Amino acid sequence: MDIESDQTATDEERMETIRMLRDSAAGFLGSDLGRVRRLRFQDPGFDRSTWREMCGFGWLSVRIPEAQGGLGFGMQEYVALAAELGAALVPEPLILVGLSARCLPQEYLPAVLSGDRIILPAWQEEAGTLADAPRQTTFDGRKLIGEKRFVMHARGADAFLVTTMSGLALVEAMASGVSLTAEQTQDGGHYGTLRFDGAVANAIPDAPFDAAVADATLASAAYLLGLSERAFRMTIDYLKIRRQFGKPVGAFQALQHRAVDLYLELALTRASVENAATTIDSNVSGSQQRAAVSRAKARASRCASLVCREAIQLHGAIGYTDEADIGLFLRKAMTLINHLGSERAHRARYVALMKVA
Repeated sequence: MDIESDQTATDEERMETIRMLRDSAAGFLGSDLGRVRRLRFQDPGFDRSTWREMCGFGWLSVRIPEAQGGLGFGMQEYVALAAELGAALVPEPLILVGLSARCLPQEYLPAVLSGDRIILPAWQEEAGTLADAPRQTTFDGRKLIGEKRFVMHARGADAFLVTTMSGLALVEAMASGVSLTAEQTQDGGHYGTLRFDGAVANAIPDAPFDAAVADATLASAAYLLGLSERAFRMTIDYLKIRRQFGKPVGAFQALQHRAVDLYLELALTRASVENAATTIDSNVSGSQQRAAVSRAKARASRCASLVCREAIQLHGAIGYTDEADIGLFLRKAMTLINHLGSERAHRARYVALMKVA
């Protein structure tokens, strides 16, 4: 009986922590998307002063162990925060820098967790692939040779954490032998292509890269869920005020049916994301964690694409204009649905893992 009471108290404390984290994030981020609009198509695509404030709140430290100066929270707390980031379309690279931070030795962490240095992961070499895909980049313990593509926010990085055939390497963005080209993305940000021609780098041994990627992938799914839920709420509000034939268009049964379908899709996606977070926090086998994460990311990608496209259509002609805020959600979704693995790649991995199980 005492054990059950202690467990109930622990669960209640955790729910309170999650609620406070959500409320503080929502309060700081607000509902105005003006800042997001101002940062579009500007280098580096996010604001360094806002970034430092976020780091000051401890958001970057959520998944860093207390022994390393972090908060040591679980994935349930992390996905709650990520969903709020998605609802606000936050452009700052918290999830990606969080991935790098999980892998860095202690001596690198203070400058990163304070927001003074931004270290971004560079792992992708082909479109849509997962982080455990075969790598071409080589590292002999001193020099990097190869190429990494689709590095989000690359122009805002101070350094890069690079995956190679022989492990992780940390290279400064301005190091000799590092070149960067970038292309704009739909949401007003950019993807960078990094080329390494004998760039001097430091080896990062014994890093929990797979666990860090799982965290970042699930956080990305939660971000997509958050933006989808807000896009849905905005659409429902619009259907209540837009009038046609003398009454709100939300009164038409055909539109109500479409809204119900989206609501169910969101509910299933939230259940999948929360289940994956609980799975990681339960410390089950790695294959079970990867399967749960892939299921959540695949579903969140599909949900975001469906909800945001439907939201544009339900807004009518105004939804297709750049002035309409609803379009910002579709553009962000288009940028993120293939990030950290496409829906197709995650579905394939989920199926493979389930066959083994």
